[in-house]
Amino acid sequence: MYEILKVEQLAPRMLLMDVKAPRVARYCEPGQFLIVRLDEKGERIPLTICDYDREVGSITIVFQSAGASTEKMLDLKVGDAFHDFVGPLGRPSDFVYEHLDTLKKKRLLFVAGGVGAAPVYPQVKWLHERGVEVDVIVGAKNAEMLILEEEMREVAGNLYIATDDGSVGHHGLVTDVIKKLVTEEGMAYDEVIAIGPMIMMKFVCLLTKELGLSTVVSMNSIMVDGTGMCGACRLTVGDEVKFACVDGPEFDGHLINFDEAMKRQQMYKDEEGKDMVKLKESHHGGCCGGDQ
Repeated sequence: MYEILKVEQLAPRMLLMDVKAPRVARYCEPGQFLIVRLDEKGERIPLTICDYDREVGSITIVFQSAGASTEKMLDLKVGDAFHDFVGPLGRPSDFVYEHLDTLKKKRLLFVAGGVGAAPVYPQVKWLHERGVEVDVIVGAKNAEMLILEEEMREVAGNLYIATDDGSVGHHGLVTDVIKKLVTEEGMAYDEVIAIGPMIMMKFVCLLTKELGLSTVVSMNSIMVDGTGMCGACRLTVGDEVKFACVDGPEFDGHLINFDEAMKRQQMYKDEEGKDMVKLKESHHGGCCGGDQ
């Protein structure tokens, strides 16, 4: 069992948790993910690693309720435990393997959308600890849904905020900020790393392709099983078929067929919706007919 050491609400229906998992903390690197299960009959839930403390032996996860299983996770408290907490899984970010001198010569721009700030943070922190300063854009629906702002400000060279309603930072999309930095302020980036909702990553890639900027995206949002066995995270990357959980989760964003990936993602969202209805019905005596 993997004990929960800390629970913090970051936004409505979005929690941060520190979990005791010494083995995962010992070996994980930025960009990787893990699988959690609430109990022995629970669903396998892939979650990206937000942070880790090798000395304490803890892993930080951030999740937003998106289905029946994550809805149940909202009720967990300090002292509760996960039945399974397996990782690290997936491939670390490519920059982990680059020579430090090479990294320090690069100008990197990270773009995080919504809960995507959680997997972006450990990458930026890892680079900051090695003397590599990067720029970060964080987008959110509004100020209430903006997460990890202070943590990100401590490790980013420059932090730019964009909100859909203008309640904080730029009033508009993250793509607006990218375009302004490059075309108006003359920023020359060697690479963009974008993590967030699929639609956000698609339009970031359309823009960066136009601007001639190499772009990496994380496809963790379409993973289900997390081991390559279920095939749910199958992707077309250029002229090859890849699996986000074992070949990624990070890929060249300009090569991904996003329309295909979004159709696949919607299939599983529909199933999650059915499970959520069942969960709510069970809380009200099954008044709507259970599984029928």
